[in-house]
Amino acid sequence: MPGSSALGGEELHKDEIKMLKKHAQFFESLFFISDLLILSLAWILSYFLRFHFVPIRPPLLGTPPLMNYLEFLLPLWVIWGFTSNRFGLYRPRRMEHFSREVFDIAKCLTFAFVILIAVIYLLRRFEFSRLAFLYFWEIGFLGLLSMRYFARRTLMMLRSKGYNQRFALIAGTGALGQKLLEKIEIHPDFGIHVIGFLGHRAEEVGKKVKNIPVIGVYEDLDRIVGENKVDIFFVALPIHEYHCFEGLVREVQGDLTEIKVVPASYEFMGLRGGMDVLGDLPMLSLQGSPLHGWDRVFKRTFDLVIGIVILVILSSVMLVISLLVKLTSRGPILYKQERVGFDGRFFQMFKFRTMKKDAEKKTGPVWARENDSRRTKVGAFLRKTSLDELPQLFNVVKGEMSLVGPRPERPNFVETFRNEIPHYMLRHKIKAGMTGWAQINGWRGNTSLEKRIEHDLYYIQNWSIGFDVRILFMTIWKGFFSKSAA
Repeated sequence: MPGSSALGGEELHKDEIKMLKKHAQFFESLFFISDLLILSLAWILSYFLRFHFVPIRPPLLGTPPLMNYLEFLLPLWVIWGFTSNRFGLYRPRRMEHFSREVFDIAKCLTFAFVILIAVIYLLRRFEFSRLAFLYFWEIGFLGLLSMRYFARRTLMMLRSKGYNQRFALIAGTGALGQKLLEKIEIHPDFGIHVIGFLGHRAEEVGKKVKNIPVIGVYEDLDRIVGENKVDIFFVALPIHEYHCFEGLVREVQGDLTEIKVVPASYEFMGLRGGMDVLGDLPMLSLQGSPLHGWDRVFKRTFDLVIGIVILVILSSVMLVISLLVKLTSRGPILYKQERVGFDGRFFQMFKFRTMKKDAEKKTGPVWARENDSRRTKVGAFLRKTSLDELPQLFNVVKGEMSLVGPRPERPNFVETFRNEIPHYMLRHKIKAGMTGWAQINGWRGNTSLEKRIEHDLYYIQNWSIGFDVRILFMTIWKGFFSKSAA
């Protein structure tokens, strides 16, 4: 009978869910036991390292018996059980970056460490070594981290070979669903196999989204879950289909091990977007400040210190260039040009003059071209080697520019680009730079604006002092002799 067949399929699917949960509990128990073993060894090793390692053992205070430390293993286990559960240390991390796990381990261990110290001093019967405490945290952290890394690499290797797979169904065939599929496909180590898509319209059924078939519409969800092995249900609906969201989630809530939602507002996410939490309320941040708080202080300090050092070192070079410009053509040594900087504010950017006097009097503001007839002979060399940019070090010291950042444009160009290129104005959420990620990758001068914006936004998203240092070093090798400079 059809009814009994469907019922049998549903019971079989629930048995599979129970089996998955048992496997998850097994791995959770395995991780917990291995953590207790590592922490116990770290606790004991810290004792021997402190009191029996000759270079640092105390010569006068004496050595406490090992039993004094062993007595606190049981409280350590209880505390770790509480803190690891409190911080969700053993939750599934199939799609989570390892850096998040590193942070969680450090946070959990520190919290447990503080509680353990409080318990020991509350039950104080003898003096514990502060140095032993420090050894325990360091050894414990390295041990937990090493074990997690080894376990993660092993699971990733097995998943990429087809083992430990989870089967997924994606609701939403639009750009968001396709983006999700791309992310899954470039990470075979996640061990996620997409069995199909669900579409909004019947005419979509039978078609393929990047080689994955559309196996039904949203109304077929219950039937498809009953007939297929589905471990993870992804909801990736575009905004205009969000009226279907509640029905889809309610249909499978309680019947699947994992339901994951990719919010439609992701399509509008800009710089430094991500998840925030207000109390216990999760929020999707569509755009955040790329540099705030101490990050802004660090970048400004870096610019000021390095900028002054470079200015002093290159002062004699700049003096020679000034004389060459003055002696070989009529006009001022420095050329001031209005540019758009941080938060859309205008500033006067300095350059060594490379063109004839009143070069733009007839043409107005235009892009410099290769072999531009308006350039002077010295100017051609300065532009080719980017030495004409050196006076911008004064803009850096004044705080109008940064050593590294998106190159500033002239106001009339900005007005044009903001209407033609999506996300163009986001590049003004950070100070303009003398050099940047786009420039050292060849996107400067009269080249693709889209590629330039793409590289600028990548830089802002991934900014760090280390990234700035890397770009400055690469500028020495690539920036000064770019074929794109005109």
